[in-house]
Amino acid sequence: MRKLALSLSLIVGWAICATAQELPKIGFSVGAGFTTPVGTFGNSEDTGWNVDAGVGMYFTRELGINLDAGYNTMGFNSTELGTIGHHNGSNDIFSLTLNPIVHVTPHGPVDVYLTGGGGYYRDWQAFSNAGPAAFPVAPFFPYGPTAAGVTNSYSTNKPGIDAGIGIAFGHKWGGKFFAEARWNRVFMNNYHMDFMPVTFGFRR
Repeated sequence: MRKLALSLSLIVGWAICATAQELPKIGFSVGAGFTTPVGTFGNSEDTGWNVDAGVGMYFTRELGINLDAGYNTMGFNSTELGTIGHHNGSNDIFSLTLNPIVHVTPHGPVDVYLTGGGGYYRDWQAFSNAGPAAFPVAPFFPYGPTAAGVTNSYSTNKPGIDAGIGIAFGHKWGGKFFAEARWNRVFMNNYHMDFMPVTFGFRR
């Protein structure tokens, strides 16, 4: 009986250790990419860029939940700037959202997953009559909060929602490289802002 109990204990212990190694409970992700304004919001904005970082908990191979922090910046297009009388302007959006994630094919070489949720969004708009930024935030996007000679700015805090789909490729050290497209909607006072960041990054 003791040998049987000892054997069962060893088997259970081995299973727990194997599960712990195979399925970490806590994970993280980092990424960056480009952001496209969607719908009527696209009438006034140019394509911009984004960075994203998150931490998550995995309940099973298929189901988890992530806390994602994102930063998206888009410049106002020339038509909109001409209408409002400024040379330069940007729309910078910080988000902090809670997002369940469902892995459709967690066991295959390509992991397809769905995610969506919502949370807090902070929108900051800045305008300048000094032309392009003295120190561009990123190559090919010469606008943003570093623009020289800011003449007017406005910020607001609003709720929003997001939903997306992504694919991830396994890595021999246990992490995965991913590509993800996620639609965001920020609920403003009398309208909403829709934009879609496409992000490439690494998840562990």
